[in-house]
Amino acid sequence: MEAVDRKTVSTIRALCADTVEKANSGHPGLPLGSAAAAYILWGKVMKHSGTHRKWVNRDRFILSGGHGSSLLYSLLHLYNYGLTIEDLRQFRQLDSLTPGHPEYGHTVGVEATTGPLGAGMAMATGMAMAQAHLAAIFNRPGYPVFDSFTYVLGGDGCLMEGISSEAFSLAGTLKLKKLIVLYDSNNISIEGSTDIAFREDVQGRMKAFGFDTFTVEDGDDLDEILSAINQARVSQKPAFIEVKTRIGKGCPAKEGKASAHGEPLGEENVRELKRTLGLDEDRTFAIDEEVYLNTAKQQERSEVIYKIWKDMFDDYLVTYPEMKKLWKQYFEVDYNKVLENDVEFWKFENKPESTRNLSGTAMNRIKELFPNFMGGSADLAPSTKTYLNKVGDFSAENYRGRNLHYGVREQAMTGIGNGIMLYGGLKTFVSTFFVFSDYVKPMARLSALMNLPLIYVLTHDSIGVGEDGPTHEPVEQLTMLRAMPNFNVFRPCDAQETNAGWYLAMTSKTTPTALVLSRQNLPQIKGSSREALKGGYVIDECEGTPEIIIIASGSEVTLAVEAKKRIRGKAIRVVSMPSMDIFKQQSREYRESILPPGIEKRIAIEAGSRMSWGEFVGLKGKYITMDSFGASAPADELFKRYGFTVDNVVKMINKL
Repeated sequence: MEAVDRKTVSTIRALCADTVEKANSGHPGLPLGSAAAAYILWGKVMKHSGTHRKWVNRDRFILSGGHGSSLLYSLLHLYNYGLTIEDLRQFRQLDSLTPGHPEYGHTVGVEATTGPLGAGMAMATGMAMAQAHLAAIFNRPGYPVFDSFTYVLGGDGCLMEGISSEAFSLAGTLKLKKLIVLYDSNNISIEGSTDIAFREDVQGRMKAFGFDTFTVEDGDDLDEILSAINQARVSQKPAFIEVKTRIGKGCPAKEGKASAHGEPLGEENVRELKRTLGLDEDRTFAIDEEVYLNTAKQQERSEVIYKIWKDMFDDYLVTYPEMKKLWKQYFEVDYNKVLENDVEFWKFENKPESTRNLSGTAMNRIKELFPNFMGGSADLAPSTKTYLNKVGDFSAENYRGRNLHYGVREQAMTGIGNGIMLYGGLKTFVSTFFVFSDYVKPMARLSALMNLPLIYVLTHDSIGVGEDGPTHEPVEQLTMLRAMPNFNVFRPCDAQETNAGWYLAMTSKTTPTALVLSRQNLPQIKGSSREALKGGYVIDECEGTPEIIIIASGSEVTLAVEAKKRIRGKAIRVVSMPSMDIFKQQSREYRESILPPGIEKRIAIEAGSRMSWGEFVGLKGKYITMDSFGASAPADELFKRYGFTVDNVVKMINKL
């Protein structure tokens, strides 16, 4: 390497230290330790363009150790992604473009929101899966439309987290050769040496997963780093590069110590760092012209690579004109227009059916309409009814397949689903039993934060699970997901509402959707309609002005309707509320037309926690909800035990 390369690395280190110091908050340890590896990636290896930032075939870089964000922001500044020195000065400040952890959609060039350790490893795996699938669909001999790599950088903490093991086990099984993991191996955690809690043979574990492994003995040796990455790029397996680094590299008072991890170095230590690096200790946020010229020259190389790809792609569309239509079906699709006008999608039979089965029917229609629709479950497709017929299984032997087999790995499944969505061009879903949304939730939260409309198909939604007992019977999960900002929960009561839920999930652009579905059969309700698209509507109206309003969701809507039939002499309105989230997005006028403020006699019925319902039933309202865990017994007996019967609803109405 040339002297300017080493100077660029030193400049990155100083920039990271200044960024954290100015904020008086942050994590300098990882940026100082991994600056050399990150520079080699961004400057010598990756194909990326600060000018064409959304290039579909760009290499992706995910900083799984999101606390090291000052490193990523420094790179984004140097490589023309629009971050200014002033942005770096505003690190961790309100409304800045440089928040404490990287946020997708907020800062240009950030490929994924990271912070929860290990999450980036799963999202990188998802990106590599998306690349493999799109390459199988679009690439032709001599036309590598999709040949991008996904690089992910993380440390000991990422590898301690179970999600990374889940994801890498699948990545190895699938032989995702375009996935390259860089391990910032510094043997330090917040509490001290990793020896206190983490002594395993990490490379041995990765080999067992099916990775090729490489070692960089000196994490500051630019040539050694480049050599290892180039070897990894030609591997036929996913690659794992252990880069042995020193946390806080270059700062004599902090290097190799846990105290370098999560606090500013201190003014005098920053000055000492710059002296050690051969930089002017009196200058802050200083970048010499030769460093800017160096990174600009590297970007010129990237622009040449982009132009070669673009010329190739234009020729590809001429050579294979039929691919123009397919490309639009992946990258320019109008889900709203297609679904709204598809008679087959909205069709249903007037017979009792579980909403999980109805969902499976809807999904298999959707897969016919949208070739970019794919997904899978945590080894539960036969139960969650999420298998897509006649489109094959995604595997190391068949990347064209659209059924993803995640194995029993709920958290990684969701992180991978996020990664697939982040890559672009694909619409995907994940699925498991609703009770296991507890495993799903951390990555679902990232879906919501990133405005990713990932679809969650969550079945076996209540004590209707029956004999499997309380470990498998959701109670508090509806409340948990409803409490999450920018996350739509939709619990349909029949076919019309299930189709409406899928319509909302497919057409959502910035919000993930959970479809919460029944195991047991439910009747088709006469008043059910596409009004469910509003989240709540009158499914069974009374004559005249209502005296009592019953509000229910899912399987309990039938109870409400049947109970109303048994009551004489009272004007009762039944409201189906498949989605509180969407109902609350409607106009005040609409909401008050469904739930008039003057009508205070209200009952909420739902086989879950009552906690979500207070704002809808008011202080004088009544509840038929689950306020304890369930039990192991046939479902009918459980519904009777916990009060979900027509007789009990009638009794409650008569008490109002």
